[in-house]
Amino acid sequence: MMEEELQSRGRRDILFEQAELYRKLENISVEVLSKYNYQEIRPPTFEDEKLFKRTIGETTDIVEKQMYTFTDKKGRRLALRPEGTAGVVRAYIENSLGKITSVTKLFYLGQMFRYERPQKGRYREFYQIGAEYFGNAHPVADVEILLLNMEIFEKAGLKDKVELYINSLGCKDCRQKYRAELLKSINSRSKDLCKDCHNRMEKNPLRVLDCKHDRDKFKDLPAIENYLCDGCKEHFDGVQSLLDSGDCKYKVDRYLVRGLDYYTRTVFEIKSTEKLGAQDAVSAGGRYDTLVEQLGGESVPACGFAIGVDRTIELMEKTGQKVKKVFIAIAGLTGNLGLAGQAIKIARLLRKNDIFTEGPYPDKSLKAQMRLSNSLNSSWTVIIGEEEMNKNTVILKDMTGQSQEEIPLDNLVADLLGR
Repeated sequence: MMEEELQSRGRRDILFEQAELYRKLENISVEVLSKYNYQEIRPPTFEDEKLFKRTIGETTDIVEKQMYTFTDKKGRRLALRPEGTAGVVRAYIENSLGKITSVTKLFYLGQMFRYERPQKGRYREFYQIGAEYFGNAHPVADVEILLLNMEIFEKAGLKDKVELYINSLGCKDCRQKYRAELLKSINSRSKDLCKDCHNRMEKNPLRVLDCKHDRDKFKDLPAIENYLCDGCKEHFDGVQSLLDSGDCKYKVDRYLVRGLDYYTRTVFEIKSTEKLGAQDAVSAGGRYDTLVEQLGGESVPACGFAIGVDRTIELMEKTGQKVKKVFIAIAGLTGNLGLAGQAIKIARLLRKNDIFTEGPYPDKSLKAQMRLSNSLNSSWTVIIGEEEMNKNTVILKDMTGQSQEEIPLDNLVADLLGR
């Protein structure tokens, strides 16, 4: 035991079964994103502080309160990345990716950092899986990132545990008109609003709608849908029509905004139907058609999303998910090389078929092997003795229900894959 605790608040070690779920979600995401022709990019975990101020917005909570910033040995102001899009857009510009092809699709995964109050489902170091689609202004691009996002959750076994919410923030012209009307309505009830809302009123009134504390007071505020210009309305109608064509269920949330200033037109959140600590959003994103130009690139339409991996893992755990593992046990005299050889053959067979397998341990008694299997949270234990080896069978024990049955060895792989 350490005399002094070295782990500060907001950080944690991800161990064993939970780490396996992280890897499972990452593998699923990479598989789905690759099918949609997204290519991996690995931006640095720290960037020039100005990058985030210019993209996220100097008046946002992230920039004002939550960024980890530091000065390096040459006096440069740097920041640990609080989100992924800004770094990807910078990389897109600096590596001239738009000149290679008119359409560029990128994905990333890794740690982000924000100095927030630690609570259930929220950490100061957290993980995201994100994707960015450059070069397509058509609603089909918005819908592609929504469909692939929902496909990731479906393949992660969460299809019935999440719901998609969408809205349009319009363009700069739409928002200017809406902002003026919204500010009038908010001012009329300002005495009832929290301190954060008062700060947001002065800097960016739309972000008042993002307040979790006062949101119930905003149900009769003007909705931006009534202020969309013809182009933005047509775009949002197109998004909804294409989602319907893709048989993707969604709800329009008239007051949905995002906490980042760069979004235009479509914004969305995918929310858990289960209670997940302080927040229920497991993924979010939208369109940002002006961001590339804002950072010095050409005018390039773009959209993207980021999955909150930590909350998604929590949801997977709530549904009872775990990586299924098989333990190979030997029933017989310890040190029996014949049985050990057969057990190794079976273990290799299972691993070749992508079944997580532990064992064998020929130097332990069967009782000790079963204790070890149980302590490793194995889903099943495959038991083999002299009799089973001679009959070319195995005993398959369900470690959850404790039932067991003898099955032909030739059926073992299909049986396990079908469970």
